[in-house]
Amino acid sequence: MDQLFDGYYSGRRVFVTGHTGFKGSWLTQWLLLLGAEVSGYSISVPTQPSLYESLGLSGQIQDVRGDVRRSQDIQTAMDKAAPEVIIHMAAQALVLRSYADPLTTFETNVMGTANVLEAARHCPSVRSVVIVTTDKCYANNEWQYGCREADALGGHDPYSASKAAAEMVVASYRSSFFDAGDTVGKRTGIASVRSGNVIGGGDWAANRLVPDCMRALTEGNPIVVRNPGSVRPWQHVLEPLAGYLWLGALLARDPATYGGAWNFGPDPESAVSVEQLVSMVCQAWGGAARFETATSAQALSEADILRLDCTKARSQLGWRPVYDVSEAVRQTVMWYRSTMENAGQAVPLTVRSIGDYARAARARGVSWAAMEGGGRE
Repeated sequence: MDQLFDGYYSGRRVFVTGHTGFKGSWLTQWLLLLGAEVSGYSISVPTQPSLYESLGLSGQIQDVRGDVRRSQDIQTAMDKAAPEVIIHMAAQALVLRSYADPLTTFETNVMGTANVLEAARHCPSVRSVVIVTTDKCYANNEWQYGCREADALGGHDPYSASKAAAEMVVASYRSSFFDAGDTVGKRTGIASVRSGNVIGGGDWAANRLVPDCMRALTEGNPIVVRNPGSVRPWQHVLEPLAGYLWLGALLARDPATYGGAWNFGPDPESAVSVEQLVSMVCQAWGGAARFETATSAQALSEADILRLDCTKARSQLGWRPVYDVSEAVRQTVMWYRSTMENAGQAVPLTVRSIGDYARAARARGVSWAAMEGGGRE
């Protein structure tokens, strides 16, 4: 496992914000398997149940509770960790919550990102910074073709707008400080990453499609769907995480080439409607699809079509998706069913899922999974 990503993470110090969340927990587990020394910074464990707690990660890393909105706190934590790689995932990540609390959404996603970059700027050990935003940062005109990294940023809802603003903060810091050769900038790469709609085992967030499906199927209730016809780029959680990790390694070695914005999304045929995905989840669960459309009060404004063009990551990073949407759904439902039947399966199943994914990537010839790399610098 530690030979993946050209062996870069073995023994490396990695600072992960938002490590207690769904994606953050999968990332932290993968980093530990790669041999990294992980420091996590998060305001709290966001859900109950919690994948982070199920995996028992707090005893395996430097686990720090803090708010990215507090600049001095994150500077202190980063200075103590002295990381070589930073992966910033802490965010207010839910569209519906952004309508209910727009100020916290903007404070967390915009100023939180600025605080992380400012702390990185003053931390001499840092060699690469990967800032995680979202595919919803684009000024989406709902064209049939996928959004590309050079397309205009925007967003109608507070969540999307806050992520577009975060992208502007990243671009500003890169050009003003890091590319300009400020203190540590001569050897620090900065990139932002935009992934599709991620699914996978262990997501228990409210008002998110797959967790809502799991709760409804377990309780025998109909699945409430806000916008059944909306098309999204669905992908397994390990797909973008592989992109983040590979980019973090490459940034440290060549900041000029790999800095900038990157899309990590599925193949075009994996962009299916919400209704189609619900049917696939129910089929994998072993029952008939039974859903109802949310009332107008529940269904706030969201784009009807969202697709990503990942040509840049494919051509310049050698990254590409490993699972199609059917396999992503199968892996996801299998994880939930197995852990619901036996909670003790969370750790071995998650570790096995990462190993299976890496082997599938190697079989497909994906760059980060190749075993003939040169290892550490």
